[in-house]
Amino acid sequence: MKSLSLLPAAWIFVCLAVSPALAAPVSVVAAENFYGDVARQIGGPDATVTSIMSNPDQDPHLFEASPSTARELSAAKIAISSGADYDPWMEKLLSAAKHPGRKVIVVAELVHKKAGDNPHIWYAPATMKALAQRLTADLSAVDPAHKADYQKREGAFIASLAPLEKKIAEMKEKYKGAAVTASEPVFGYMAQALGLKMRNEKFQIAVMNSTEPSVSDVAAFENDLKTHKVRVMLYNAQANAPAVQRLVKLAKDEKIPVVGITETEPSSMTYQSWMLSQLGALDKALAGPVQ
Repeated sequence: MKSLSLLPAAWIFVCLAVSPALAAPVSVVAAENFYGDVARQIGGPDATVTSIMSNPDQDPHLFEASPSTARELSAAKIAISSGADYDPWMEKLLSAAKHPGRKVIVVAELVHKKAGDNPHIWYAPATMKALAQRLTADLSAVDPAHKADYQKREGAFIASLAPLEKKIAEMKEKYKGAAVTASEPVFGYMAQALGLKMRNEKFQIAVMNSTEPSVSDVAAFENDLKTHKVRVMLYNAQANAPAVQRLVKLAKDEKIPVVGITETEPSSMTYQSWMLSQLGALDKALAGPVQ
């Protein structure tokens, strides 16, 4: 009789052990921390998220994956890469660390971008919405017990982008057609969304690809600064090429506002606050008197 009296408790224990609601969180590995941030916001307590490239002080172009990165990927149920040749190391790691049933999200494919296009697609306002939709579907497929929770958090994430969209619309109304320049095309998609006229794009592509800009492209950039053909200079604060630093100094000497932007998300921010912060800095710079 004693063993029978223990049966209900044992049965409850077995049921709890196999209950989908108490299953281990879904393991998600993102190549970049801004995608990891979106995964955290949608996955909530039902997902554990690791971001491979997350140091805001590191030049992403100089990133090299370590053996620990491969180990993290080997156990992932969902992997997120940017694609469009921005993180080619991710494709190699995924091939080396195969996992049956693992879902791979290549964000560039969601927004129809390919190698040769500007790879900084997370600055395009529509990109994170597309990622949120796909990520919710994949999380729900891997963990159907929490499908309603993922969908609810997806809705909250989309709603949280409203202030960012409002800011973009307001700035476009004020500054559409304003000429700006940049050291790299990091901010390119956001500049398009704002209606800004981006100059010196050949110079930007050369710097992005770690090649030497042509003499004529350097001269054109310098001329834009010296003759005040641009209202603001944007530069990648995570890169420190001497040629770019010299142009930053020239812009400051010419009293042209300089705004630093980053490729990866600062650790103290969300994607939403990061974008709003940079737009706020640019808004302030563009609002100053035209030189």
